[in-house]
Amino acid sequence: MYSSNLKGFILAVVSSAFIGSSFIIKKKGLRRAGVNGPRASVGGYGYLLEPLWWIGMVTMVVGEIANFVAYIYAPAGLVTPLGALSIIVSAVLAHFLLKEKLQKMGMLGCLLCVVGSTVIVLHSPEEQSLSSVEEIWELAIQPAFLLYTASVVAVTLVLMLYCAPRYGQTNILIYIGICSIIGSLTVMSVKAIGIAIELTIEGTNQLKYFQTWIFGMVAVTCIITQLNYLNMALDTFNTAIVSPIYYAMFTSFTIFASAIMFKDYSGQSVSSIASEFCGFITVLSGTAILHSTREPDPPLITDLYTPLSPKVSWYIQSNGEWKQKDEDGTTPNFITILRQDYFK
Repeated sequence: MYSSNLKGFILAVVSSAFIGSSFIIKKKGLRRAGVNGPRASVGGYGYLLEPLWWIGMVTMVVGEIANFVAYIYAPAGLVTPLGALSIIVSAVLAHFLLKEKLQKMGMLGCLLCVVGSTVIVLHSPEEQSLSSVEEIWELAIQPAFLLYTASVVAVTLVLMLYCAPRYGQTNILIYIGICSIIGSLTVMSVKAIGIAIELTIEGTNQLKYFQTWIFGMVAVTCIITQLNYLNMALDTFNTAIVSPIYYAMFTSFTIFASAIMFKDYSGQSVSSIASEFCGFITVLSGTAILHSTREPDPPLITDLYTPLSPKVSWYIQSNGEWKQKDEDGTTPNFITILRQDYFK
């Protein structure tokens, strides 16, 4: 058990480092792409021609592969919360590369994430031993998990078709909510595929079962949806806000889904469950502090008719020199320039 969980822990840490870096690289690529065309937040796809964005994508893919393998060796209740480490990486890199200032309280938030992650690792549940993808399929078609899946699909469709077009640009929970809810199904499918690949490598071919391919199609569909809405969230809101909220929601839904499907906490003592819950709350507290101490992105001017700053500029000639004085004005739609002659 502990050897398997240790492998999962190491892979999860490596994954967090790559994924945290990818947030920053992709953000810089999205900024560059937004200069020359429509931004991703308004439906633009110019970032697909930006090399820096693709470097960020490759970095994220490497991190996700490490994360994918981690799920083979350790339960979702251990691997997913360790994603908090990616928040630390993205917050520190954003401070230096994106000039998104990290306050002292933000550093405390990082520390809380580390402490909470350590508690989770020490009290993580034991990974189940599954011998075929058919066993995983039986877990997936339990009435409780089918109900959860149906609820996820229904809520996601409402968010995508109704909420996103109306409130996506102003409410950060819309885009991130779609990523997080769908992400819980992604993890369940990825875990199933990972176990199938491991068993196939060991000599028990799992590719002959149709269930393996269904898990694969679900994973691909969910991942594409996640990436699309994550790009929109990153392009619309501050990275330091997106990362912790995405982590908190994604982790919560994933642990909930895993508890339903794999029954991770079955047989664990109350003290172990309570300790892991406290560790998770500590991590959430750290992400909340990071969120509250970071400066939001400045509002963007989206068209030529956006009102200018309500100021009046007075140009005063004194002793042959022109001097400018700015004062608050009452008319926000234009700048008035007045010349006041100097009388001796």
